[in-house]
Amino acid sequence: MAKNYLSPSAFDAMKAELRDLLEKERPQVVEQVSAAAALGDRSENAEYLYGKKRLREIDRRVRFLQSRLADVEVIAENDLSNHEVRFGTWVKVQSSLGSEKTFQLVGPDEFDTSGEKITLQSPLGRSILGKKLGESVKIQSPKGEITYTILALSRTKP
Repeated sequence: MAKNYLSPSAFDAMKAELRDLLEKERPQVVEQVSAAAALGDRSENAEYLYGKKRLREIDRRVRFLQSRLADVEVIAENDLSNHEVRFGTWVKVQSSLGSEKTFQLVGPDEFDTSGEKITLQSPLGRSILGKKLGESVKIQSPKGEITYTILALSRTKP
């Protein structure tokens, strides 16, 4: 299994979510299910059925978080490089289409849809990993081949 790289903030967020699920949300739902079960016929008891479904969802998420955190490597900011693209590096690129964008290279657990973070597993992420300032990479996209040139590297968000 591949190593799961996380920033300290993502690691803390995942641990906090796990703790919240185990210490707060799950006990509340268990209590609600118990109260609903005490009302009698469970086959037509919406509160009971919904509560059991919610417990399965919580347990699934708990298992997922526990497995992701079991094999995690937290990469601190001082472990980042200003000389080559690595996990956690902020990268500014210019495409052959003329657009510029800045993003942080992250693991799959930190990906967001804002375009500010891309994963190591994405085509662009895989291509620029290990590259240095000024180097270019070519990516095949639905629009055709696009060349990205690395304009800037930073440990922190510019």
